Amino acid sequence: MKLNEIKAGETIFIDANIFIYHFTGVSEESTLFLKRCEQGELNGITAINILIEVLHRLMMIEAVTHGFVKPGNVVKKLKKKPDIVKKLTEYQTNALFITAMGIELLPISEDAISSSFIFRKEYGLLANDSIATAIMESEGITNLATKDRDFERVDGISVYMPLDVT
Repeated sequence: MKLNEIKAGETIFIDANIFIYHFTGVSEESTLFLKRCEQGELNGITAINILIEVLHRLMMIEAVTHGFVKPGNVVKKLKKKPDIVKKLTEYQTNALFITAMGIELLPISEDAISSSFIFRKEYGLLANDSIATAIMESEGITNLATKDRDFERVDGISVYMPLDVT
């Protein structure tokens, strides 16, 4: 389903790629969706593991876009150049802005980590995605904003995607 088809008043879990598309200016649909959350039209929720993923990915993107490193094995390159990491700041500002957008940030419980195994076993999800799915299940959330098609395999989840990103 399209990201802009979510009905007002709905609660929706937000995956990392939606935030990345917004902060990098890649998807106007993602930006408009997050604006709906910020205005209180939608109840946007994410989890701490998603915030960590956003922090990490935005850091890598910032290092490349500012020309500190070339694309490819960015993590490895930054590990060898800690002085570059010290110069990076935009990723932090952007990631911390998520809660200022009215997005509720959920913790990761030990139960969620434990029950996430079921989603890896049944649907073949990777660890971070299975934890997000376990958190959604424990919170009774059935709507998900993401561009990750892996979630379409999970029964009981309505996946909403931006169509302006290929």
